Formats: sequence, structure tokens, C-alpha cells
Amino acid sequence: MIDFAAPWVILLLPLPWIVQRLLPPRRAGGASLLLPDRIGRNFLRGAKSGPAEARSLARHALWAVWVLGLLALSGPRDLAPVSALKVSGRDLAIALDLSGSMVRDDFDLDGEQITRLEAVKHVGAEFARGRGGDRVALIVFGSEAYYASPFTFDVEAVARRIEEAAIGISGRATNISDGLGLALKRMQSSQAATRVVILLSDGANNAGAANPRGVAELAASLGIRVHTIALGPKDLETAEEGERGVVDAATLRAIAQISGGESFRVRTTEDLAAVAEALDRLEATDSDGLAAELYRDYWIWPAMAAGLILAGLAWRQEA
Repeated sequence: MIDFAAPWVILLLPLPWIVQRLLPPRRAGGASLLLPDRIGRNFLRGAKSGPAEARSLARHALWAVWVLGLLALSGPRDLAPVSALKVSGRDLAIALDLSGSMVRDDFDLDGEQITRLEAVKHVGAEFARGRGGDRVALIVFGSEAYYASPFTFDVEAVARRIEEAAIGISGRATNISDGLGLALKRMQSSQAATRVVILLSDGANNAGAANPRGVAELAASLGIRVHTIALGPKDLETAEEGERGVVDAATLRAIAQISGGESFRVRTTEDLAAVAEALDRLEATDSDGLAAELYRDYWIWPAMAAGLILAGLAWRQEA
């Protein structure tokens, strides 16, 4: 059903008639206009012999232009028959570790050795694409933490940012505290009904002044759940002393427990895919939230018709 974006514009319809009735008639004055003899004779001949029907037609054409112009300005439209995006009412931040250890190629995908980062890109991007209805943001951290993508419903844009992630952009150390802290800072003023952080790391916190457990307590006080993913074949609890490239699974597990989230241990790409499925179940997006309304506009048609009438009047005056 067609409605109007600005229906009050139609109230201006009688304005020319009102102005014509209220204003006094305009009297011509001043010096005469000098024209060449031939043009002047033709002009006077046309003024004397011009048919009344032509003048009436011109008046009606100008009224039609006025009506069509007002119709265009009123914004005729109808609701477009498109599937509206359901809004879940959830803000979800993905905090991704981009420290130097993410270049280790100790993961297997389809029979090929790949780096930890490539595994995360493959599974993480698909996870982000499945978050339709959520507002999703991306934080990357190494020695420092950076806001790689703001909160947005455009989950495809976030997925592309994950696929474009590169080691070294945020330093090569592992600053879990700042990565989680930046996510909390961005969520602090959020009015979303549910706020969730997914924190993925393959190392131990070795940069920054804050304690990861203390940041987890802040998340709990703000009502923000943190799900953690400990990535890598070995962790501090089972690795030999001094071994490099191991993940502090105990700290990540504590962060999840303190904040009310879940912790996951990932050693293979199959584990990582299973985690994405588990998170989908934990943070399901189906909701009866607000739906977007998209309109199809029709103002262009009356505007084009008015333009054609004006062009016809101009051509008639030239003829």
C-alpha cells in the first residue's frame, strides 16, 4: 500500500490560487522595450491573434507541473517486499591474538600443514559470517591492542577483516589483558541486552601491566560474558619447562569462569570448527527483535512527468 514520507506537502496545493487572489494585480511600467521591426510585428500579430485555447492549455500545464512537483516532494513510497534482518539485541566482540607465535605451522587442514593464523582465519571468518542479527566487532592484539572493526551488522565486512589479518601489525608479544580490556571499554556504553566477548589466544600473557584475571573480574562486574579459546597443541601445564609456543590454557580457563563464559581447548582444525559450532549454540542468533523496514520510492515518476511538461512548454514557446 502506497503512503507518503511527507504528506503535509499536499497542503501547499492551493497556494498559487491563494496568492493570485490575495495579491493586487501587477501593473507594467517603465520604458518601452525596443525590438527589431520584423520581430515586433510578429510579436504583436501573435498577441492579437493567439487563440484563447492555447493560453488556457498553458495555464493547465503549469498547474499540472505544480501538482506533480508537490506529489514528488511528498515522497510517495511503499514497503518493499524484502526479507528484513532480525536484530538479536546482542553485541559480540571477537578479540584475536596476532602475536608472533601465530605463524607456527602446527595445524593440519585437508592434509596440508598450515599456520595457526591460517586456521583461525578459515574458521573465524565463517563464524563471523554466521552472526547475522548480531552487532559484531573485531579487536586484534599482540604487544598492543587495536580496534580493527567497529560494532556493525555488516558481518561480511568483519569476516573480511579476519581474513586480511597479518602478524606484526600489533607487535609480536601477547598482551591478553589489553586485548580483553579494549573489548570491554568499547562495550561499556553499549545498550545491548547481551554483551559477549570471544577471546582467542595461543600464548601466555607477557606484555602489559594489567592481570588477565583482574580484567575478567571487571567483565563480570559489567555483566559481559567472555568465552575463551586456548589455541595450540601444547599448554603450560603439560609442556616441558622453557618450551616456546605454548598456550596458557589455565589463565584463559580462569577468565571464562570468572566472567560466566565457557572455555575451549583447541589442538586441531577439527577442534576449532567444533568450537565455532558450540559458540553458535551458546549464542544463538534467532530472535524476535526489531526488523528493518525498507521502502521503494516513487517520487522520480511525478518529477519526470513535471520535467517533460516544462520541456514541452519551453519547446512550444520557441516554435
